[in-house]
Amino acid sequence: MVGGLFAAAFIATSFVAPSLAAEPHRLALQISDDDPVKMRAVLDVAANVSRHYSGQGEDVDIVVVAFNGGLDMLLDDRSPVKERLVNFLKSMPNVSFIACGNTLETLAAKEGRRPPLIDGISVTQVGVAMLLDLAEKNWTIVRP
Repeated sequence: MVGGLFAAAFIATSFVAPSLAAEPHRLALQISDDDPVKMRAVLDVAANVSRHYSGQGEDVDIVVVAFNGGLDMLLDDRSPVKERLVNFLKSMPNVSFIACGNTLETLAAKEGRRPPLIDGISVTQVGVAMLLDLAEKNWTIVRP
C-alpha cells in the first residue's frame, strides 16, 4: 500500500504540465558599467541563454538595455565589443540592443556631438524606465 502511494505521489509530482501558451521566454539584460569584462559577460549570457532554449526547441526573446557607462558598448566609435555585437545583430534575431536616449543626450552635451550608434541599435528615452516596463510585463531582468 505504501509503495503504491509512493509511486502515485512520484508520478503526480514528476508530471510537468505543458505551458498554456507557446509564449517565448523573455530576458532583459542591463549594462550600465563602462567595463569591457561586464560587456562581454552580457553577450556571453545572451548567447548561452539563446543556445539553451533553442536547444530545447523553445523561443526566447532577449533585450540588452544600455545606459550610463554601459552605453559605450553600443557606440560605433568606441565599443570594445563592436565586432561581436555586430555578429549578434546579424546572426541572432532574437537578441536586440537598446540605448538610453538620456545617456546619449548627456554624451552629446559633453562631447559636442551625439556619438554614433552601431547600426541596428534602437533608442528608448529612459533606459531604466524601459527595464521597469519590461519587468512589469513579466520579463526577467538580469544584471550580469
